[in-house]
Amino acid sequence: MQIVLSSILLSNPKVTACFTTRHGGVSQAPYTTANLAFHVGDEYHNVLRNHDLLANDLYYDRKALIHMSQIHSDTIITIDDTHSFDTIPQCDALITNRLNTPIMVMSADCTPVLIYDPIHNAIGAVHAGRKGALNKILPKTLHAMNQAFDTQINDVQIVLGPSIHGCCYEVNENIVNEVIEKGYEDAIRRENKRVFLDVNTILLLQLRSLGVKKENIEVVNHCTSCNCDTYFSYRADAQHTGRIAGVIMLRPA
Repeated sequence: MQIVLSSILLSNPKVTACFTTRHGGVSQAPYTTANLAFHVGDEYHNVLRNHDLLANDLYYDRKALIHMSQIHSDTIITIDDTHSFDTIPQCDALITNRLNTPIMVMSADCTPVLIYDPIHNAIGAVHAGRKGALNKILPKTLHAMNQAFDTQINDVQIVLGPSIHGCCYEVNENIVNEVIEKGYEDAIRRENKRVFLDVNTILLLQLRSLGVKKENIEVVNHCTSCNCDTYFSYRADAQHTGRIAGVIMLRPA
């Protein structure tokens, strides 16, 4: 399966992390070919085969993977024994310090975020669309990691994966007003009578406000809408499409 690696996480042998593309799987159109979501109308056996292919490429047990039923919320789940590949938590962020337990966030324009705490050996996976970003899902996840694992802002490494950017994400004035009211006017771009939102700008402003080090933040500057031949895009694919994923896992030292 074709993947995109993180430059800041690549050199650490204690963690495996990547983002998938839409290539290298077995799904048929319009899910061509590496769709990883079971809820979008794709054939179950094709999605399961795609998960097996990714697990084989990244050297993990597919049955150990925890993914989410994502609901555009600010709900964060700490992995425990009740969670499994087939017992899917309803939330928009997962955190854990368990070894050999890959966690996954799926997306098709929303920003998939991967978090690594190299000091306390903990990880997070966050689904940050517009609603999640405005509800501060990413700062709340970092707070949850601090409470659960003593994760400190100075230590975290954070990667914002492929997502729709301000060049393509057109929004209405109601959304613009909400964004401005919450203090993120810098995320708005006007072009004639059209208005565009860049969710990553909101996330970066939040990380800056928290004091996350600039060198510990990586942004994969691939717009999923501009590059819908490489990634699934809910907007560019007219809402009928698959899902890419960000996946992260702790390995034994």
